[in-house]
Order: sequence, then structure tokens, then C-alpha cells
Amino acid sequence: QVQLVESGGGLVQAGGSLRLSCAASGRTISGRAMGWFRQVPGKEREFVAGINWSGGRTYYADSVKGRFPVSRDNAKSTVYLQMNSLKPEDTAVYYCAACKGSTPPWTSATGADAYDYWGQGTQVTVSS
Repeated sequence: QVQLVESGGGLVQAGGSLRLSCAASGRTISGRAMGWFRQVPGKEREFVAGINWSGGRTYYADSVKGRFPVSRDNAKSTVYLQMNSLKPEDTAVYYCAACKGSTPPWTSATGADAYDYWGQGTQVTVSS
């Protein structure tokens, strides 16, 4: 079992920044790719960013590319999502997830089905 706990969410003005953290415990995540998803009420959960097991490959949704760099520290079992130039449309609950694979292809990395452990989510609200 892998337990994931997100932190760092909150309320921020448009143009501001937040850094989300995802701390893992239980079984190691060092061999797994990790992903960030977000969801707003009434909509499906959507992929935001992902990172392979070593950090050598990253994946981004077009909507966040260039604004939300993803990183990881395997020694700390923690994954990060640095959120810059935030926009009101980034408002959502953000979830961290552990992928079943280590370096999935793009088509797998962006799909929720490729992930088998999820955190409880952290709310990010961007005011205009």
C-alpha cells in the first residue's frame, strides 16, 4: 500500500504562485511515475502533470505547460508541483497519484486508469 498526502493548497490571486507537495508513505514510490490531476465539481478529473520514476521525463497538459513544473525527491518520497502564473481557471481540487509503471508512454501517463494510489486532494482557489 502507498499512502499519499497532498499539501500546499490555498487561496491565491491570479498571477500568483503555489507549491503543492505530495508526501508518500508505506511502500516506496521511487520506482513509480507520479502524476498530478485536478477536478472541479461536475467535471471529470483531468491530468495536469506527471514525472517518471527518475525525474528524467515529465509530462504536461497543454493548459499548464510552461507554468507548472513538476519535480520529485525520491530520498524524501515527495513529489512537487510548482504552480506559477495562476489563473482563475486553475481553481480545482488537486490530487497526487502513483502510477502503476515507472516511465509510462504519454497515452498512459495522462489517463487516470494508469494510477492505482491517490491522495485525498488539496483545494486550490485562484481569485481574479
